[in-house]
Amino acid sequence: MDQAPASAPPPAGPAAGDHTRPARRSGLTGDLVILGIVGVLLAAAIWAGFSALHRQFWGPSAFVERYIGMLAEGDAAAALAVPGVTLDSTDLEAAGLPATSSDALLREAVLSFDISDVEITSEREIDGVVEVRASYRIDGTPGESLFRVQRIGTEGLVPRWGFETSPLAEIRVEVRGSMQFAVNGFEVDKRQVSPDGSAADPTDAVSLLVFSPGVYSVAVDTALAEADPVNVLADAALHSVRLDIQARPSEAFVDVVKEKVSAFLTDCAQQQVMQPTGCPFGMDTHAVGGDRVLADTIAWTIPSQPPVALVPQDAYWAISAATGTAHFDADVVSLFDGSIYHVSEDVPFVIDGTVEVLPDGTASILVGSPALR
Repeated sequence: MDQAPASAPPPAGPAAGDHTRPARRSGLTGDLVILGIVGVLLAAAIWAGFSALHRQFWGPSAFVERYIGMLAEGDAAAALAVPGVTLDSTDLEAAGLPATSSDALLREAVLSFDISDVEITSEREIDGVVEVRASYRIDGTPGESLFRVQRIGTEGLVPRWGFETSPLAEIRVEVRGSMQFAVNGFEVDKRQVSPDGSAADPTDAVSLLVFSPGVYSVAVDTALAEADPVNVLADAALHSVRLDIQARPSEAFVDVVKEKVSAFLTDCAQQQVMQPTGCPFGMDTHAVGGDRVLADTIAWTIPSQPPVALVPQDAYWAISAATGTAHFDADVVSLFDGSIYHVSEDVPFVIDGTVEVLPDGTASILVGSPALR
């Protein structure tokens, strides 16, 4: 009997490779997602790093910190080279400052103050201008300044910044009693910084530009005059600070004036006349009743010198009116009987004078009396 043919084997299922394709696609998708996340995180990290570098090295706050650092290091040349610092006459006039303001103090010798603990406390942009506020300690005293910064270009990927408002300030110094004074130890002559030069009026104030922030000590210490230091803080851009200083004559100069007064009175006393010429004392003939004074017996002495004190007057000083005493001795012939008698009398007088410093630095001392003027 014929056997039935064996049944056909079941159809083969999908090959092993066919079972793994969906799994591989799923794994590839997961890898791509992970790579995408890593890429985003990496980009964020790069951006965060770039932003940190921007703030620390390339941003407006960093720009301000570098400028303050230059002042702290006393590098006036570098600070002046910072874009937006220097001013011309047009800028000065627009800021309400004298167009002839001197830049004599924009130098290393004047940057003798200490700046430390610099910190940027705020930064905000208004209409394309970034306002940066910085705090610091200057000569140990806390301070704060606001700077206005603007972008002026780009170098590669790095932005370039400049001051929209110059951080320079002005001190307007009026010193009476001296043509010379010192700022942070740097000697200044009014005639060197005044637009009028050698014709400068000694009573006029002089306008001097200074770096801000900064502390400036103004003092007078010359052979003729002195004034204690006056400190001023310049902490605001284009702000004007006024100083009014009255110098006093030095002790050495007062001694010179006293010697001058003494010599003047001594010269007067050497004149053997009733009324010494150009002198603050004298005797009238009425004092001897009209009798005849023997001229060769006249003798003047100064037993009491007037106390000499200098007081401010205009640009310099005046000798304050003071009382002294001269003594008169002479023999007198009586017109009644021809007898000779002796007159000895104290004669009070008042003396004053003026003191002016000449362009060559010497002093002109004019001694006189109110009655002779």
